[in-house]
Amino acid sequence: MNPETAESPFVRACRRLPVPHTPVWYMRQAGRSLPEYRAVRADVPMLTACATPDLIVEITMQPVRRYGVDAAIFFSDIVVPLKAIGIDLDIKPGVGPVVDRPIRDLAGVGTLRALDPGDVPYVTEAIEALTKELGATPLIGFAGAPFTLASYLIEGGPSKNHDHTKAMMYGAPELWHALMGRLTDITLAYLRVQAAAGASALQLFDSWVGAVAPADYREFVLPHTSRIFAGLADLDVPRIHFGVGTGELLGLLGEAGADVVGVDWRVPLDEATRRVGPGKALQGNLDPAILFAPWEVVERRSRDILAQGRAAEGHVFNLGHGVLPTTDPGQLARLTDLVHEASAR
Repeated sequence: MNPETAESPFVRACRRLPVPHTPVWYMRQAGRSLPEYRAVRADVPMLTACATPDLIVEITMQPVRRYGVDAAIFFSDIVVPLKAIGIDLDIKPGVGPVVDRPIRDLAGVGTLRALDPGDVPYVTEAIEALTKELGATPLIGFAGAPFTLASYLIEGGPSKNHDHTKAMMYGAPELWHALMGRLTDITLAYLRVQAAAGASALQLFDSWVGAVAPADYREFVLPHTSRIFAGLADLDVPRIHFGVGTGELLGLLGEAGADVVGVDWRVPLDEATRRVGPGKALQGNLDPAILFAPWEVVERRSRDILAQGRAAEGHVFNLGHGVLPTTDPGQLARLTDLVHEASAR
């Protein structure tokens, strides 16, 4: 790791070391809430943007310039590695990832070939350029976790109930584990590409895993996420694990092997600290919708989170999920300043 970023407040907090202030960044900080993002993406499809190094660099840098956050997150999408290995999919505006041929049998699993660094040269090029431009500000690389990727591949797109996904998980466990195993290999390779190019931390997003009960997570998901975190252990970069609606899974998310557990807004950070257990930092967890309330509400809630976060061995301030598209960027700029000032040691 770059010695400059190793001493940054963000990396130090992830490693549960003393910090000058609580570091802050926001999931989806580079995105539709920024007018400068909408301008550069006006006529560019999402997956094209995710494969264009100059655009990746510009969009990743936009919130760093505007807000002065303590970390940048690589601009991409969780389906990028699937597209890179030849899966026929697209990201449809207002819908999300849509897969042309859902995977529901062993032949479909067989179409998921291994990912090679040569499949994603634009990722390496963009990260190398970003790390030069960011200097001492860390860059977070990321990937979608196997359960969430499996859900898109099995359902053919976003799903509220994950009917087909759970039907495979419960009814065809051997097929399920074969699919999850392939996705684990792809995800691990993709994260290692980002670290090799210079990412200072890696986050695994399991957006839909909150749909799974704890016993089912342990049986059908945990072996695969654990293998990813174990496969990153030699890289000496903080590993972050985040899911939505995962209050009942927080102990298992910690058990999976990450250094930092992301917490959505449904569980207070002091309670999340108890559920996750010792030896982990926490990340979170302001409800993104609170940013639409008057500033005095945002300030009060944010100060509460900073106070609750003191129960954790390390705390990275974030939202409980991504920035909502119609959020006022001015609120996020003001919030960043508040977190830095209110937490200054």
